[in-house]
Amino acid sequence: MRPLLIALALSLAVASAAASASASGARSVLRTVTSVPSAVSSGDDADALFCDSWRLSVETANAGPWRAIPARCTAFVGDYIEGPRYASDSAVAAADSLAFASGALAAAGVDAAKPAWVFDVDETLLSNAPYYAVNGWGSQEFNETSFDEWVDSAKAPALPSSLKLYNELQGLGFHVILLTGRTEFQRNSTEANLLFAGYQSWEKLILRQPSDIGKTAVQYKSERRAAMEAEGFKILGNSGDQWSDLIGSPMATRSFKLPNPMYFIS
Repeated sequence: MRPLLIALALSLAVASAAASASASGARSVLRTVTSVPSAVSSGDDADALFCDSWRLSVETANAGPWRAIPARCTAFVGDYIEGPRYASDSAVAAADSLAFASGALAAAGVDAAKPAWVFDVDETLLSNAPYYAVNGWGSQEFNETSFDEWVDSAKAPALPSSLKLYNELQGLGFHVILLTGRTEFQRNSTEANLLFAGYQSWEKLILRQPSDIGKTAVQYKSERRAAMEAEGFKILGNSGDQWSDLIGSPMATRSFKLPNPMYFIS
C-alpha cells in the first residue's frame, strides 16, 4: 500500500505545482526553433547550437520544404560536410544498409524476383561538395547553369562509404539500379563521372526523360520503381539523400536516408 500512497502524493504535488504556475502566469518551457538555452550566451556557440538543431530538423523532414540554409549556418554546414561528422554519419548509414541487406536476401529465399538495390546519384554515390564549397554550401540561390557545368566536368568524387556499400551489395548478388533526377542529356557526363569515381557494372542508369520534366521527384521516382517491379525486380533496399528519393509507392522493403543539409528536393 505504501508505494501507492507515495505515487498518489507525487501526483498531487505535480498537479499543485502546475496549477500554481498557471495561476502566476509562468512562461511555457517550450521554445521556438530559433531560441537557445540560457546557458549559451551568444555568438558562435549560439549559432552552432541552433544550426545543429536545424540540421536535425531538415534531416527528419520536420522542417518541411525549405529553399536555402539559414545564412548563420553557412560556416556550420561547411564544417560539417568537410569535417569528420559527415563521413561518420554516412558510414553509419552504409553499415546499417549492409546489415539489412544480408538478412533481406536470406529472407527472400527462393523468391523468383530479382533482388535489387536502388541508389540515387548526387550526394548519395557522388559528392558535389567541391561545387557547393565555392557556392555558399546551399545558402545561395541554386544556379542551374553553373551546376550543369559542374556536372559536365564529371569530377565529383565518390562518397567513400557509399562506394564500399555499392561493391559489397554487388558481391552479395544485388542488381544495382541507379535512379537520378539528372536529365537524359547528362547521361554521358554522369556515366563518365561514376566510372571516374570508381563505380562499375550497374544494372541500369535511369535519368529523367523529356516526359518527366515538371514531375516532382516523388512522382518521377515512384513511377520508375513501379516499372522496375513490372520488369521482375524486387526492390529490397533504396538509398538516397532526399526523402523524395525514398517515399512514394511502391517503396523499397527498407529505405536508407543519407545526410544532406545543403539543399531540399520535393
